Amino acid sequence: MTDHPILIAGAGIGGLTLALALARVGLSSITIEQRTRVEEIGAGIQLSPNASRILIGLGLGAALEKAAAEPKRLSIRASKTGEMLGGMSLGDTMRSRYDAPYFTLHRADLQTILLDAVRGSDRARLAFGRNVSAIHENGDLNVTIECQSATTSERVIGTALVGADGLWSNVAGLIGDQSKPEFRRHIAWRGLVSRHDWPKSLPTDETCLWLGSGGHVVHYPIRGGEMMNVVAVTSDPENKPGWSRRGDAAKIMNRFSTWNPSLQSALAAVGDWTIWSLFDRRPRSNWSNNRVTLLGDAAHPVLPFLAQGAALAIEDAFVLASGLAAATDNPAAAFATYEAQRKPRSAKIQAESRRNGSIYHMGWPLSFARNLAMSRIKVADRYDWIYGWQA
Repeated sequence: MTDHPILIAGAGIGGLTLALALARVGLSSITIEQRTRVEEIGAGIQLSPNASRILIGLGLGAALEKAAAEPKRLSIRASKTGEMLGGMSLGDTMRSRYDAPYFTLHRADLQTILLDAVRGSDRARLAFGRNVSAIHENGDLNVTIECQSATTSERVIGTALVGADGLWSNVAGLIGDQSKPEFRRHIAWRGLVSRHDWPKSLPTDETCLWLGSGGHVVHYPIRGGEMMNVVAVTSDPENKPGWSRRGDAAKIMNRFSTWNPSLQSALAAVGDWTIWSLFDRRPRSNWSNNRVTLLGDAAHPVLPFLAQGAALAIEDAFVLASGLAAATDNPAAAFATYEAQRKPRSAKIQAESRRNGSIYHMGWPLSFARNLAMSRIKVADRYDWIYGWQA
């Protein structure tokens, strides 16, 4: 491989994990981010063992332990009665079964941990406020990208380029995939509640999933258990791109007015709601084009019904860094191998998440059969293929 760095478009969780993983195998990178700074508002994230073990292996264990919470169990409840439909043990059970924890934390905290680690590496550089506007490949030698800032344009040469720039990937369009994400007629609402304002009737040390007709709610602790993250997903025709539009509290309270009183109290305790419309896309036929490839949501977006979007991006980053280290003189071959390795798993998780979305929002009488089935399923065994994955 030449002395040029690996170029990464996007300083999200996948892009930053890739930069750190590359540094750990001795490869340099430049991460280009169009935002002037990285920030996430009111968003929690679940890190199941398949993802947490990678980040711990990259040296982030102590920082994660400090910032995260570790719920004792997952409880699945009926929307109106609060009846327990099923669940699984987390906490020590996850550590024992998979040799890695199941963490829940604020997305901004994870971003900060990754940014600090990348900034502390002499093999990783960050360039904010720049957008990749063009890609030029120079045969088997390198790739050159044009970066546009608010005031200037510059060219950057790299050994290869990885598009880790999300669902609406600009890099994907530049290598020929002009397909657009599809709106799935769901809206996600997210908010935070201080532990002190949380209803006494609901646990603060569990992940709880509430299932009802046309919607579901999940809540779990973050920031060492001092805050509760709440996400409510409703069937809704509103179609607007964006991650942090303001939500009307009266609207969501009306939407869940017939649900369990304890859950309504939790929703009422949220100070500010942000909402986003859920978009998805069919699996891309090709992720790579010679010295350019895609990672995370840019390659395979995952709806939030399985809590695996960030985990898949973290897995991608680790596999890709390992592949590039093993094929230092041929990134195109490394990309082809990476794509072949990752496609079957990502497609299966995409499909399972879509399936969960349909199951979670079932109306009567299908919801009766769903609830009965939930009480008989061993959830941990059902998702063993996800949580137990290791590179």
